[in-house]
Amino acid sequence: MASMQKRLQKELLALQNDPPPGMTLNEKSVQNSITQWIVDMEGAPGTLYEGEKFQLLFKFSSRYPFDSPQVMFTGENIPVHPHVYSNGHICLSILTEDWSPALSVQSVCLSIISMLSSCKEKRRPPDNSFYVRTCNKNPKKTKWWYHVFGAVRDTAVWSILF
Repeated sequence: MASMQKRLQKELLALQNDPPPGMTLNEKSVQNSITQWIVDMEGAPGTLYEGEKFQLLFKFSSRYPFDSPQVMFTGENIPVHPHVYSNGHICLSILTEDWSPALSVQSVCLSIISMLSSCKEKRRPPDNSFYVRTCNKNPKKTKWWYHVFGAVRDTAVWSILF
C-alpha cells in the first residue's frame, strides 16, 4: 500500500507540474482520496474534438502500478468515438492486456488524446446500445478482444466477465 501511495504522489506531482497538452488535474478530485482523480481534458486543436471539454475518471486499486487504473470518461460530455461507449467506457489496450507498470497517468492521458485526435469520423461503436445495457459498471470487468489491422489496434468484440 505504501508503494502505491508513493507512486501516486509522484504521478500527481508530475501531472500538476507538467500535464499533457489540453489536460489539467481537477484539484478538488484528489482532496478526499489519492486513489480517485478527475482529469479535465480539452480536444486538441485541428481535430474533430477541438474545443470540446471532457473529464476522465481514474480509479486506482491497492495493486497499482502492477494493476492498471480504471479509466473512463465521466460527466455530461462523453466523446462520440468508435472506441468510446456512451457510458464512458474506453476500449484501449493499454487499459487492460497491454498495461505495464512502466506506464503512468500521463502516458494514459497521451494515449487517449492520440486516440481522439486520430479519429476521422464521430460515431459510437456499432454495439454501443447492447454493451451499455449489459456491461458491468467497471470497464475492467469487460474482456476486450482486439483485432490488429496493420499497426492500428481496433476492437470488434467484447464479452462480460461473470
